[in-house]
Amino acid sequence: MAAVVRLQSLQGLRKASTSVISRRAINSSSKKCESKIPEITFAPPPKTNWVSYGFDYKDKTIDRNVTKNTLFMTITVMMVFGGFLLSYLPDPQLRDWTQREAYLEIRRREELGLPHIDCNLVNPANIVLPTDEELGDTEIII
Repeated sequence: MAAVVRLQSLQGLRKASTSVISRRAINSSSKKCESKIPEITFAPPPKTNWVSYGFDYKDKTIDRNVTKNTLFMTITVMMVFGGFLLSYLPDPQLRDWTQREAYLEIRRREELGLPHIDCNLVNPANIVLPTDEELGDTEIII
């Protein structure tokens, strides 16, 4: 019960403090208190040193604009559109053609009943192998 009484007293203090803070003085007199403020003219801002990007050494805005346009054209046009063109160019190494020819050759060999790759691709009679005496003690690794 004592805690409830303390809370109520704290709320009363808060209300009293906010009412004091929220009061403000109202000035209804003529404008005697106002003084004229002289108009101050400020000096123009000093020109800062700038480093040119190499497109124009006299005008900063032209230099910046040409730099931005150059970067835009380089990145967008060359990289994006260049990559697009390269991806849709015809096959320069003829990979598609060789694969198509391989499928046609496999179909032809299957229709004739031949294996896909002949084990005697090179005629064994045309191969000249060394004799055992010519080999001697040479180690043969297979």
